[in-house]
Amino acid sequence: MYEDKTIANIKTEMMDDIDDSYEKTEGNPTADIIESFAIQSGSLWSALQYLYNKVDIDLLVGNDLTKYVLQRKAIVRKVANRALAILTITGNGNIKVGDLFSTKSNIQFVSLEDVTIVNSATINVQAVLAGIIGNVGANSIIQFPVTIAGILSCNNPLASYDGFEEEDDDTVRERYYQALQVAPTSGNIFHYELWAKACKGVGDCRVLPLWNGDNTVKVIIIDSNKQVASQTIIDSVQNDIDPKGIYDSVSNTWSTWGTGTGEAPVGAYCTVVTATDKPINISVNVVESLSFSLDTIMTNISTSISNYLASIAFKENYISYAKVSAMVLDTVGVLDFTDLKVNGGTVNITVGNEEVAMVGEVTAT
Repeated sequence: MYEDKTIANIKTEMMDDIDDSYEKTEGNPTADIIESFAIQSGSLWSALQYLYNKVDIDLLVGNDLTKYVLQRKAIVRKVANRALAILTITGNGNIKVGDLFSTKSNIQFVSLEDVTIVNSATINVQAVLAGIIGNVGANSIIQFPVTIAGILSCNNPLASYDGFEEEDDDTVRERYYQALQVAPTSGNIFHYELWAKACKGVGDCRVLPLWNGDNTVKVIIIDSNKQVASQTIIDSVQNDIDPKGIYDSVSNTWSTWGTGTGEAPVGAYCTVVTATDKPINISVNVVESLSFSLDTIMTNISTSISNYLASIAFKENYISYAKVSAMVLDTVGVLDFTDLKVNGGTVNITVGNEEVAMVGEVTAT
């Protein structure tokens, strides 16, 4: 292999091929000539190794991987997305595009519109920074980094949503292999999967053919954080695969649904929905380290379980009680535990075909 072709190895191989009747000790002409050749030859082998790595997708990362999958399968890496939120503003004044609002921890949001506030109104805002950092809880966007004349308060009654990290290398590589190994063609199941997963904000999907009779297809999606997808993402996928168009209440029909105006073929009525949330509630008695509070331990358990649920979303149809037990024991701050209950019991939890498991209430005593 190329990695064996180091300068030292090349020199050794060449010296071994020269008859011992020649003087081959260091410093003599034979050894010097061989070493000079080995240095130049080693550079060539290094260049070959570099080129070899450039065509092995398992070795590619970052921009090299992005370029490779785009050129060969037209797969586009999904960029990071900035979270959205709706703020309720009170006071009397003008909100301009670009005005800033923030959480107590200085996660900033920017106004997307010009609005005149009379007593109270709502506005649409977007996180300044892309990624999951912008996904904040309800009632957390309450501050003004810069005072706005006449504006008294702001608040987000609902959590912000749709903040996603850039698609990671493993996910890009997985989509590439799927495009190679399955046969997405003529509107088969794999084609619907390909279309859905290419949409911004989609983390995974399931396709149910003939779910509501002939010529019907249901696509169930979860977002890039492996959670319930927002209506914005649902609508985006629907419009890409099979836009419904305008609804006619008289004829009870949609103007473009099933007409082939999207990716789906003519005659296929595709319905895009998101998975429903299946809460996974944890209760446990812990023996905690003296340096950790119960609140911190509950937060650590919640984070660990959340990561586990995201890793198996749409891949496994049950939550393993044994794995949850192991994660609780491995949680920072937990020395031991007893009486662990997952959704009130001590057995595996089944996850339905149209469900995605998410961390619910975590209680540690």
